[in-house]
Amino acid sequence: MLKSIEDGTPTREVENMTFPFPNKMFFAKSSYEDADYVVFGVPYDGTATFRKGTRFGPAGIRADCAINFERYLYDYRLHLDDVKAYDEGDLEMNVSSPEEMIARVSKYSKKLVSDGKFPIMLGGEHSITPAVATAFDDIAVLGIDAHGDSRDEFEGSKNNHGCAMRRIMDKFGEDRVMWVGVRALDKSEHESSAKFIDSLSILKNGIDWTISKIKKDLPYDRIYLSLDIDGIDPAFAPGTGTPEPYGLHPFDVKQIINAFAPKMVGFDVVEVSPPLDDNGITTILGARMVCDVVGATYTSRIRQ
Repeated sequence: MLKSIEDGTPTREVENMTFPFPNKMFFAKSSYEDADYVVFGVPYDGTATFRKGTRFGPAGIRADCAINFERYLYDYRLHLDDVKAYDEGDLEMNVSSPEEMIARVSKYSKKLVSDGKFPIMLGGEHSITPAVATAFDDIAVLGIDAHGDSRDEFEGSKNNHGCAMRRIMDKFGEDRVMWVGVRALDKSEHESSAKFIDSLSILKNGIDWTISKIKKDLPYDRIYLSLDIDGIDPAFAPGTGTPEPYGLHPFDVKQIINAFAPKMVGFDVVEVSPPLDDNGITTILGARMVCDVVGATYTSRIRQ
């Protein structure tokens, strides 16, 4: 947990937690008008069903990007100063219901899509993702997640974080939605026709097999990628509300990002919970995945 910074680094308070400055992604130097990528945070965890804290996710991800990372991504041969990116900051989340949250995020996301931007959403919990993904038309949605998230309703709400996949399928249909890394399913989710690849099959057969299967089962030209950090094994990402053993290796996720970068139209990373992240490795990992998405998509398109 980030409680204090003792080396003289400027800090800012978010509720009862202390984070290093800045409150923007360190590579986001462009204006909104000039930007290709637009980052925004949604500090919301109103439907969390086990351990809360993901509302601090955007602050933690931005802080660890700024403090920890080089501006040059050697694996992509890219200096992030060459990327045109803008950070809107966090959307105001003084809301009384998940429906109000979704309406607010959806309105902003539709503006981004209409303006031709590549949205990068920092969560927050997974209930936010449908509001961003459904701002698009004619896309497929690829999710990395430990959980099926395809219940029609959970704990009295259709917009619980356990319903994110189902709300996305409401718009795009089951054929255009696929979750990978799944290892926690309700029986009804397991028996449904929703597309998923369980993590045990991925660990057994390897990431190359996994990528080939995704390409075969999700053969669409435009893909939105949603990364629930609990899709990664808790040995690498313990700071999350509902951790599940037997998850993916971070490098597996990086390879998925690289493989689908030419088709990617938007991205989010959700369920990062700094209060549960004693040594900060989960926020650092989430921040690095954001950089990987920027690096992979930029180099796959701009340098064509």
